[in-house]
Amino acid sequence: MRILCVAEKPSIAKAVAGHLSGGQVQSHNTPEKYIKNYVFDYDFGRPWGQCQVTMTSVLGHLTSAEFPADYKKWEYPPPESLFDAPVNIVVSDDKKKVAENIEKQARYANALCIWTDCDREGEHIGHEICEAAKKGNRTLDIKRARFSNIERAHILNASRNLINLDHKQVNAVASRIELDLRIGYAFSRFLTTNIRSLGGLFSELVISYGSCQFPTLGFVVDRYFKVRNFKPESFWAIKVMHKREGIDVHFSWLRHRLFDRASVITLYERCLTAKTAEVVRVQEKPTKKLRPLPLTTVELQKMATIFLHMTGQQAMETAEHLYNKGFISYPRTETDRFDSGMNLRALVQKQIQSSSWGGFAQNLVDGGFQQPRQGRNDDKAHPPIHPITFASPSVLNDREKKLYEFVVRRFLACCSEDAKGVATDVDIQFGEESFHAHGVVVLERNYLEVYVYDKWTGTAQLPKFTVGERFEPTEALMTEGKTAPPNYLTEADLIALMDANGIGTDATMAEHIQKIQDRSYVRLVPRTGQAAEDGDEGANAPAARGGRGSRGGRSRGGGNATGGRKGVMEFIPTQLGVALIEGFDRMNFETSLGKPFLRKEMESKMKAICDGRATKEAVLNESIQQYRQVYMQSKQKLDVLMAACRQYLQQRGG
Repeated sequence: MRILCVAEKPSIAKAVAGHLSGGQVQSHNTPEKYIKNYVFDYDFGRPWGQCQVTMTSVLGHLTSAEFPADYKKWEYPPPESLFDAPVNIVVSDDKKKVAENIEKQARYANALCIWTDCDREGEHIGHEICEAAKKGNRTLDIKRARFSNIERAHILNASRNLINLDHKQVNAVASRIELDLRIGYAFSRFLTTNIRSLGGLFSELVISYGSCQFPTLGFVVDRYFKVRNFKPESFWAIKVMHKREGIDVHFSWLRHRLFDRASVITLYERCLTAKTAEVVRVQEKPTKKLRPLPLTTVELQKMATIFLHMTGQQAMETAEHLYNKGFISYPRTETDRFDSGMNLRALVQKQIQSSSWGGFAQNLVDGGFQQPRQGRNDDKAHPPIHPITFASPSVLNDREKKLYEFVVRRFLACCSEDAKGVATDVDIQFGEESFHAHGVVVLERNYLEVYVYDKWTGTAQLPKFTVGERFEPTEALMTEGKTAPPNYLTEADLIALMDANGIGTDATMAEHIQKIQDRSYVRLVPRTGQAAEDGDEGANAPAARGGRGSRGGRSRGGGNATGGRKGVMEFIPTQLGVALIEGFDRMNFETSLGKPFLRKEMESKMKAICDGRATKEAVLNESIQQYRQVYMQSKQKLDVLMAACRQYLQQRGG
């Protein structure tokens, strides 16, 4: 029996062929220079048994969706016609040699085995492979291998437990591809052709719309105006200190702060009049800092932007390289809980040879191992991201070293114990006011020994206090400060907002963030001591969005609240980005293209298709009607968008 196996990328094809063949493989070139065909014998077990195998690959998606030639002119027909226009699925020009290789090899095969990544996109690519193979042989028996890493035992197990392609996932991706095509082209043409009529800087500009990119831009613009329109307010507080046993104890006011100076003066004077404070509660109890949850894709991207000085996109590309080399598991997963059947101890054992964390791994093997905490998310496809084998630093580049180290340290931390300590709380009554002191002594660092990205330094242990005792505080002060605006969004903040609002998938969020930068809708700038520098392109934007100051800001009383950590980068919208979001928001209809609601609903419908609760046809019809309605509303209120763009043009001197 002859089997054609097709992977999603050449590196996976090579690795799988190596494992299945036991190294006894013949390699043949193909018309596509990046792809080879590997020929070997392998016993798949029932029902295929001993087979002659040809293993090859694609280079991601084989096909793309496009409109017929009659619809490709920007001038005619009008953009709204694209909501109903025919959509053709064609093999991309740069993938024709890849498809031809699959078609040719399928002619000699009895069965086809798909080895694409086990996610929605991988399922759709698997379907594309099937369609290409059927052109050569329509009688193929078709199966797919389910795997989440390319470790040998895992691959062998996948080859003996083949499953069927999930056509519900295929339909979900097909729906998303068609909707993105229709919506993206319709609104991009609508925006570009109308805004170009303003002339000046707009005359050659292409305004590219994406149903994920615009809500992502909307988050940046929202935060921008919250910062720009923030009105600081003065507040006052009472601070009590007492020195005992050589320890300075700081008691915090339970009211925190008040915005009425006269009231604070009155309360402060009553404290001074009382002269002595009474201890009303003393509590000492064990405390702990929980070890982290197993690693998901979203968490990986957030941590990489905060600790590894990478963008989310760089982190995903690097994780993909590590996965292709067999060093980590599949890096696209929503799961934050390990299956109880996984042999995690064996994975820990492989890290003992490291000169950096080998000692910690050895301690886990010698008895310190703990079963990781279980999060609430399980995508039923892949385990949390974890190391598969030890990777010597000499085989990794600088970026791979940093990300691999993070993945390993996170995994070892998950398998360790929580950090443990003792917390002491003391409450006092001073005059009519209540104050609180808190102290922590760290007794066992445990997971913190390996997970250097987390801190728990504790504070000096509080001195002895007894309930009912009275003492005269060493110092009592009335302090003054001002509320400060929130910071602009960092990439970690933006990823968290996208995740919470269902914008994009865990694997595509970084791409959407990169696109709004590429399209000059936002800029990434170093965090400074003030909310925005006067020289920023967005600094003079009209303060018309959000805008009302509140008392929810952070305190400037203790120093520069916006200073932040060195090297922190923040997103600032350009005037163009502000104009686009402002224009749609000023139209005042609920489904603004700058808000996340439409895209979040679309993502929910994709999941409904995957779960069998909706059909591709129903989702396409409903979503197209929704966006068509938004399009017609936008067309009716085009003057509002144009006014916002004229404002941008004037501020740029255009």
